[in-house]
Amino acid sequence: MESLRTRVLTSVVGFLVVLLVLWFGRVLLLPALLLLSTVALREYVGMCERQDLDVRRKSLYVGGAALIVAAYPAFGGGPWDGISWREVALAFVLGYFLILEVISPGERPLERLVYSVFGLLYIPWLLGFFLLLRFLPDAESGFAFLLLPLIATFATDVGGFFFGQFFGRRKLAPEVSPGKTVEGAVGGLLLSFVVVFALTRLTFVSEVWSAYDALLFAVLVSSASQLGDLAESLIKRSLKAKDSGSSLPGHGGLLDRLDSLLFAVPITYLFLTVVVYGGG
Repeated sequence: MESLRTRVLTSVVGFLVVLLVLWFGRVLLLPALLLLSTVALREYVGMCERQDLDVRRKSLYVGGAALIVAAYPAFGGGPWDGISWREVALAFVLGYFLILEVISPGERPLERLVYSVFGLLYIPWLLGFFLLLRFLPDAESGFAFLLLPLIATFATDVGGFFFGQFFGRRKLAPEVSPGKTVEGAVGGLLLSFVVVFALTRLTFVSEVWSAYDALLFAVLVSSASQLGDLAESLIKRSLKAKDSGSSLPGHGGLLDRLDSLLFAVPITYLFLTVVVYGGG
C-alpha cells in the first residue's frame, strides 16, 4: 500500500507539473526538456556503464542539449521554414562523435560510437519532437495537440492493464516483456480510440479531424506507445537492468515513464504534418 501511495502521489504531482510546463510553452518547455534529456541520458549511460559498455558521457549530454535547442521554434526547427536546424545539429554532433573516435579510438571505438549515437537518437532527438509539436501549427493549437498523445498514451496504459488482467491469455512479446499480452494490447488500443474520439468530437479538433482521422490517430499513437514501452524493455533486458534508474519514487527511472511518449509524440507530429496539414 505504501508503494501504491507513492506511485499515485508521484503520478499526480508529475501530471500537474507537465500541465504547467505545457501551458507556459516556450518559457518552461525548453529548460524542462533539457533537464529531462540530461536525467534520461544519465540513466541510459548508467545502465551501459554497469555492463562495462563505454559511452561518450559528456559529449552525449552536450550533443543532446544541442539537438533540443535546435528544435526550438526560434531556430526554425520545423521543415516548413526551409531548413531543419535539428538535422544540421545532428549532422555536426554525429561528425564530432566520429572525429573523437578517430583522434582517440581506445580499445573499443565502434562499441563506444554505436552506444553513444543510439543514446543521442533515442532520447534527445525524440524529445525534440515535443517542442515541434507544441507549436504546430501555432502555440494555441499546439497545446491541445501535445496533450492528445499524453492522454492517449495514458488511456492505452489503463486499457492495457485492465484488459490484460481480466482477459490476458496470449503473450505479446514474452522474451522482451513477459507481462504484456495480446488482449491487453488490443484493450489499450480500444480505450485509446474511445478517449481520442470523444476528445476530438468535443473540442476544436473536430474542425480539423474527421472521424477517420481520429481512428487512424488512435491506432497509430496507441501502437507507437506500446512499441515504445517494449523498446525500453528490450534495452533494459539487453543491459540487464530491472529499472532504468531511481529518479521517480515508486516508478523507477525517468526513462521508465518516458518510454511510451518517446514514440507517441513523434508519431503525433508526423501524423499532423503528413495527414492533417499535408506536410505543410
